[in-house]
Order: sequence, then C-alpha cells, then structure tokens
Amino acid sequence: MQIKISARHGHLTEETQEHIRQKAGKLLHFFQRLMMIEVLVDLNEDGHTVEFLVSAEHKHDFVASERNKDLLTAVDTVLAKLEKQVRKYKEKVQDRRRTPSAGEVAGPLNLDESDGQ
Repeated sequence: MQIKISARHGHLTEETQEHIRQKAGKLLHFFQRLMMIEVLVDLNEDGHTVEFLVSAEHKHDFVASERNKDLLTAVDTVLAKLEKQVRKYKEKVQDRRRTPSAGEVAGPLNLDESDGQ
C-alpha cells in the first residue's frame, strides 16, 4: 500500500509525516484491500485542513476531511471517519457473499413425501 502525503501553504516535519503514516497504516487492520492513501494537508493560520483519499480494490474510494486548529487532532478525527466508512463497506461486501442461495433457502426436496404412494 502506498501512502502519499502532500502539504499546501507550508511544510510538514518528518515526525508529523511519520505520525500520519503510522495512523493511516492502521486502516489496513479494518480492510486489507486498500491500494493507496493520499493525504492532503492545508496549513493555514486560521486552521489546518486534512483530507484523506483512500483507494480500495474494484475502484471504490473513501474520502474524509476535517478542519481544526490542531493538526494531529484533525488527523485523528479524519481517521475515525474513514474507519467508520471502511467498516461499513466491509460489512456490506461480506453480507453480500454470505447470503444463502435460493436452493439453500427453500431447503432440500424430500422425495419420499412427494411420491404420493
């Protein structure tokens, strides 16, 4: 999985970038099929905006953004939003595969009762 971090209107320290990478890497615990995570950080005096763009297999994307005075708080809030989206998507995908087929719902055909003899 690739993690790309870019900053606008400023520069992020290596410690901050590594913190963001570690936090973003935790999304793999919830869903293994993530391909790439792009992090856009807009550094302003009135507040920092953090936006995550997460690409998963089969062209499914997750997007979340947050604005806060504290950069790390904004990162944590965005990741909480993404975690919720990823969990919901994973449950949706798993539920589809686990639905019983029409034959399983109807049950097996009992030939002894259908003979009429």
